[in-house]
Amino acid sequence: MSQGRDFTLRIITPERVFYEGRAKMVEFNTTEGQIGVLPGHIPMTVVVLPGVLTIHERGEEKWAALHSGFVEILPDRVTILAEVVEWPYEIDRSRAEAAMLRARDRIHHRAPGTDLDRAQAALLRAMARIEVLK
Repeated sequence: MSQGRDFTLRIITPERVFYEGRAKMVEFNTTEGQIGVLPGHIPMTVVVLPGVLTIHERGEEKWAALHSGFVEILPDRVTILAEVVEWPYEIDRSRAEAAMLRARDRIHHRAPGTDLDRAQAALLRAMARIEVLK
């Protein structure tokens, strides 16, 4: 550990190790709101909501679309177990925009049998993808 100035960040999906390195801070959405984690954070576990993941490295920031998962936070390391996380270059803007329109349509026109929770989750995922492309 480098004396409290950074921490080990691991982001793992079922398909791959998405990121592994040192970070000064990491930010993401949780069920309790947006959180920023710095070195020395109190231990906790949180549930991820779709949104933009920001990784602050020394002199650089990286962004990704983080869709869902769990995070274990310890003073010297953070582990994100994600269902899906994507770098901007992995995202197809037109597909994300089409998914956003479909989700909005399902939410606003609520046909019988529409699962509102799934439609809202799909909308948040699409919005995260589009936001990370900006």
